[in-house]
Formats: sequence, structure tokens, C-alpha cells
Amino acid sequence: MPTAATDGNVYIPMDQREGEVATVYFTRDLSAKGMEKVYEKVNQKIGSEKVAVKLHTGEPKGPNIIPPAWVKEFIADESPNATIIETNTAYDGGRYTTENHRETLKVNGWDFCPVDITDAEGTAKLPVAGAKWIPEITVGKSMLDYENLIVLTHFKGHGMAGFGGSDKNLGIGCADGRIGKVDIHSSNGKNFDILEEELMERITESTKGTIDFFGEHVTYVNVMRNMSVDCDCAGVDAAPVVTPNVGILSSTDICAVDSACIDLVWAMKPEDNHDLKERIESLRGLRQLTYMQELGMGTMRYKLIDLDNGGVEIDPAEAVAHCVPFEG
Repeated sequence: MPTAATDGNVYIPMDQREGEVATVYFTRDLSAKGMEKVYEKVNQKIGSEKVAVKLHTGEPKGPNIIPPAWVKEFIADESPNATIIETNTAYDGGRYTTENHRETLKVNGWDFCPVDITDAEGTAKLPVAGAKWIPEITVGKSMLDYENLIVLTHFKGHGMAGFGGSDKNLGIGCADGRIGKVDIHSSNGKNFDILEEELMERITESTKGTIDFFGEHVTYVNVMRNMSVDCDCAGVDAAPVVTPNVGILSSTDICAVDSACIDLVWAMKPEDNHDLKERIESLRGLRQLTYMQELGMGTMRYKLIDLDNGGVEIDPAEAVAHCVPFEG
């Protein structure tokens, strides 16, 4: 039987990391134009047709999702033929069935472009190279109709994964609601009993199946705004936001962009990052990062490029120096 790592609560400083050095772009501009600014640095391999945008569309009236108005402007400017993709949930809520999922999409304002609930008409399996838990991940069948993937992620905490970055957005968000998500969360097909490092590893293996399918035609944008310790799955019941808003990051390297978001959180003042940092450490969420690197999905080492100041390289402390206490 495979075993999971046990160090998912251990933060690794940059000077102790190994591997190649990726590039992560950063702006403080929290707006549609900010998303466009960072995306245009990492979109060279994204074609104009068969483009999927994977984002979390949220439970009904969820207050913390990326504003649909931003996404509407972003898609109109950057990829007007794109389709938002989602999957149904494994829990009983506003997105459990295709029918109530479509109602939730209307309530939340996702009505300006096509939205494909990819498991509405069935599932497909994708191999996961090097996996120790899930050699094949089950995803929504129609995801395989696309050739390009823009991963637009609301970075925040998460009640099971510790944090939700691009890894969680894909690993859980592309797995179908009845098989794939259960394979990640459950050892017996019934109870969601997989936790801590093993859960992080299963999420990451699921993500690898998806990004290997898209190959080089995938890129990542992480929005660090309204960062509750809870996921957008919690909707209106999410814990109040206390972590400052930061900005938007992008990379063609999934491990680097999620690592950079974590580093920016860690670089905040203790009174600003306490709740989110505690959530991530207590649930062993940092294992997502180290396992992505172990599976060859990317690197935890990167240079951070400040697009607001001429493209100079900065460190995480400089990136969060402007942050002020959150005001809802």
C-alpha cells in the first residue's frame, strides 16, 4: 500500500528549495484589466478556438467569487470564443445536479458566455503518470472537446485542502461529481475519509491528469482577493474575510504560481495572515506544492516580476508591502 508524506504543515523557504526557476507575474490591480495584464504575459500557447476557462462559479450568492463582471470583460477582450467549464459537486448543494447547477449559474451572473457542465452528459478517464493513489482520474466527458485551458483561480482557504489555488481548482473542479471527486475524497466510495497529506496528493494527481491532457496549452491566473479561510463551495456560509487583498499572479507553471501565492501570504504581518496561515498548516495543505514538484508538474522556485513597476523582480515582502487590513 502506498503511504502519504507527513510534512504538509512545513513551510519551505525559498533558499531551501530545489529545481528550475519559473517566472511568475504580479500586479496589484484587482480588476478585469489586472487579470488581462498578467494573462497577456503567459498566453503565448493558448489558441483562439476550443478554449476552456476553468473557474469556480460558486454556490448561490457566494460573496467571494471572482466577480462575473471581471470575467465577462476578460473573456471579451482576451478569448471571445471561450467557454467556461465546470462540473457538478459530490455534496448536495446548489450545484449537485445539472439542473440546479444551471440555476445557480443564473443566480450568480454567469450568463454572458457558454458554460459547459462537463459531466452533464457523462464522464471520461485520463491517465495520471507516476500516480500512487489514482492511476486514472475520472473527469467530465466534454472537457476532452477543448484544446486550450485558461485556469482562472480565486485563491483562498479551503476547509479540507487548506487552500484553494490552481491545483485545487483543477484537481477537484475538473473531476466529475459522482466518480472522480469520490475517488479523491473516499477510500470506500462512501465516506469522505481521506484527509491531510493523502488528500493533497490525490488532488494533485487529479490535476496532473488534466494538465497532461492539455499539454503546453494551459496557463494559470490566480486572484488573491476576498480570501476567506473557506472555499467558495461554502457560499454565504463562508467565514468572514480577514486576510488583506493582494493582487493577481500568473504563470505557465502551476506549482510556481501556487507557491508564490503561499509565499505572499507568509510574507504578511502576523495579524494579517494568522487565520489563513493556520488553516493551511492545520490541514497540511502545503503538501500540494511539494507533491506537484515531485510529480514533475512544475517548480516551487520562481522569480516574481512586478508588472506595475516596469517588470522589476521583487520578493514576496515587497509584493505585500501595500496591503492594508481587509474591509468588506
